[in-house]
Amino acid sequence: MRGDTGGPAVAISRREIAGFALAGICAYAADLGLFVWLRGGAGWGPISSKSVSFLAGCTVAYLGNAFGTYRGRRVGWRGYTVFFGVNVAGAAVQLLCLAVSHYGLGLTSARADTVSGAVVGMALATCLRFWGTRRLVFRSEGRRTPWTG
Repeated sequence: MRGDTGGPAVAISRREIAGFALAGICAYAADLGLFVWLRGGAGWGPISSKSVSFLAGCTVAYLGNAFGTYRGRRVGWRGYTVFFGVNVAGAAVQLLCLAVSHYGLGLTSARADTVSGAVVGMALATCLRFWGTRRLVFRSEGRRTPWTG
């Protein structure tokens, strides 16, 4: 059986899921903490604060995955660039869920916005990020055994 990258299908392990989740939690903490500090203590505006904190969160997640979850696989600027793109796509999924709920379905309460953006959107974005991180950034190079077995 072959995976969708052309290489052999690789099962998802608990270690991989736990490592990905831990890197994500650390990234979320870095993003939130830096955003709060930049927005409040440093007096930056909301867009510049979120832009810098998002970049910091992506960097923490990349480093956590590169040196933890997917250690031993190739890392570098190309991988970081693709990883950043995958995370931007994840953020777009969250915004799309929020926009569809709020503007398309007319569910405009704070609770509805939280559920659509931070629950449904985050769940879908996390699935996209896991898939993209695994298949596009830290993909298995199709390790093969020698022909002699």
